[in-house]
Amino acid sequence: MNSETTLITGASSGSGFELAREFGRHGHSLILTAPVQSELELVARKLQSETGAKVQVIARDLEQPDAAREIYELAQAEAVEILVNNAGLGHLGNFWELPMDSILSMIRLNIEGLVRRSRLFLPDMVRRKSGRILNTASVAGFEPGPKMATYHATKAFVLSLSASLVEELRDTGVSVTALCPGATDTDFLPKADMSDTKLFQKGHVMASQDVAAEGYEALLRSDPIYVVGGLNKAQFFVRRFMTKTAQARMALKMYQKVPASKQKRH
Repeated sequence: MNSETTLITGASSGSGFELAREFGRHGHSLILTAPVQSELELVARKLQSETGAKVQVIARDLEQPDAAREIYELAQAEAVEILVNNAGLGHLGNFWELPMDSILSMIRLNIEGLVRRSRLFLPDMVRRKSGRILNTASVAGFEPGPKMATYHATKAFVLSLSASLVEELRDTGVSVTALCPGATDTDFLPKADMSDTKLFQKGHVMASQDVAAEGYEALLRSDPIYVVGGLNKAQFFVRRFMTKTAQARMALKMYQKVPASKQKRH
């Protein structure tokens, strides 16, 4: 059992909720953040009932520049020893056709929010010589992704930043782990307009519970980068020998729409 206080962003649904459940099951006190207060309160009650964990909620729009500072200040009553930067979003479509607001939302949430929170919480961890950060990246960060160009680029940023911090923090007692799942059965897919893509309809889709369990263990091992799932590991290995052009074309095929008559997953 562990007692480290853990702050998790994007915790009201999907992988964030399952990560919160996993940490709660292992005895961690939880601070959960997401935009909607009522959803967070519902999640808190559920987790307290299931796991007995102590749960605090902080509702903030994580795309806003002031949100990270406000969360940091409100969390000061607890020494946050584990920061889980999980919140993220994606939008399917040609880059030049997506609304600018959608593109900037991905950058603000997937990159800027993660950077701001990490920069705020890291000095305390370094000073204590103890702490962990889990950044939810993606296998998408290893390759270009036509139709999801900005999303792939944001996850490449998360991977690069995480790998750099691993070396900067060596011998400080603080670890950083980049968690890289593939397609996962969460509300990310419908929100990104991907429910009818080949990736979801015909690809390998993992359960969010499995992603959370593997991510938790990777964090405890202080793995710098962890690719979730055997099939994703195999695909990652093979794509290392492909050109970026070939990787992009393969990714594009997975984002193609499947006709309604051939869709089997919902």
